[in-house]
Amino acid sequence: MQRKNLTEVTEFLFLGFSRFHEHQSTLFVVFLILYMLTLAANAIIVTVICIDRHLHTPMYFFLSTLASSETVYTLITIPRMLSGLTAQNRSISLAGYTAQMFFFVALASNNCFLLTVMGYDRYVAICNPLRYTVIMSTRVCVQLMCGAFSIGLAMAAVQVTSIFTLPFCHRVVGHFFCDILPVLKLSCIDTTINEIINFVVSSLVILVPVGLVFISYVLIISAILKISSIQGRKKAFATCASHLTVVIVHYGCASIAYLKPKSEDSAEQDLLLSVTYTFITPLLNPVVYSLRNKEVKDALRRVVGKNI
Repeated sequence: MQRKNLTEVTEFLFLGFSRFHEHQSTLFVVFLILYMLTLAANAIIVTVICIDRHLHTPMYFFLSTLASSETVYTLITIPRMLSGLTAQNRSISLAGYTAQMFFFVALASNNCFLLTVMGYDRYVAICNPLRYTVIMSTRVCVQLMCGAFSIGLAMAAVQVTSIFTLPFCHRVVGHFFCDILPVLKLSCIDTTINEIINFVVSSLVILVPVGLVFISYVLIISAILKISSIQGRKKAFATCASHLTVVIVHYGCASIAYLKPKSEDSAEQDLLLSVTYTFITPLLNPVVYSLRNKEVKDALRRVVGKNI
């Protein structure tokens, strides 16, 4: 019977925001505006970094990589969600669901480790300034970027293999994109092992980077406190403030979404969290780096040719 059910479920149906039926038009407009702002902001960041030679440094290489990854991340999830708000057909094939989940997990994991790499870059810049250009050479930067993406692909392969070897008895997904936990609820059999695998992978993707970033900032703060001048301390900390802000929001949302106890599951809460890390986090990165970073603002002025 399990094998029969497995072969019968060839597509899934997203519930999305159907419970907010009377507000779907409003939600569509709000989400579309956020989506366009996210695409525009990340595109501006990548373009400015590519054009302005003053930003051709390891820090901004990783920032442009993160912005590119965030852009693709939103392209995978948001357009289908927007179409679900305007169309009656919210179905997706099993192959489509598998592909979307794979790239979603790969890019989300990649972003977590890219933020860790950016923390390491700030550590080297502040704690080893004289050797910074040697340690963070172009070759090392490319290797770190490829390493982050490779880890993301590996985590995605583990998650997708674990989930899509399950037999499914139901096809209605209480979500608006191909996330992990909602599809586990559709299985015909006990998913305890799969939930453990999901928790272990999520812990590796979230807690390991958080630990490494924490160590980096302990060493960074220790080095900053040794700087004699107050102005020097402010300047050193200013180079980390944008990254630290993005890290707190990014890892905070991911931790709440994927590491909370199963007993605390709530459909409304899960949708709100998903909106946060699908829309707000990708938009936060370019906004924070644009508003809080003097070098980026100066580069924008040079590119645009006028004050912002």
